[in-house]
Amino acid sequence: MVNLAQDLRPVSYVKTHTTEIIKYVGDSKTPVVITQNGEAKAVIMDIESYQKTLNAICLAKLLSFGDNDIKNGNVITHEKAKKIFEKSLHGETQ
Repeated sequence: MVNLAQDLRPVSYVKTHTTEIIKYVGDSKTPVVITQNGEAKAVIMDIESYQKTLNAICLAKLLSFGDNDIKNGNVITHEKAKKIFEKSLHGETQ
């Protein structure tokens, strides 16, 4: 969670304290929001948190595909899916 009093930094501060900021985000797992002319412009975050964010976005996208398939009636029964899966394991085609 971003603490605006502590985790909001102007770009000029980032330029002179880059090493400190990178250490802070790595240790705290808290992103730092970078401002320019008083407006939020970028975020610095640790790589592990960034990867988790990307994974969550990908999962949400996959879930939305499934949701759209359900809405459009593009579904099969569990038994049919199981048969298709078993055939694919044995190298058979549908």
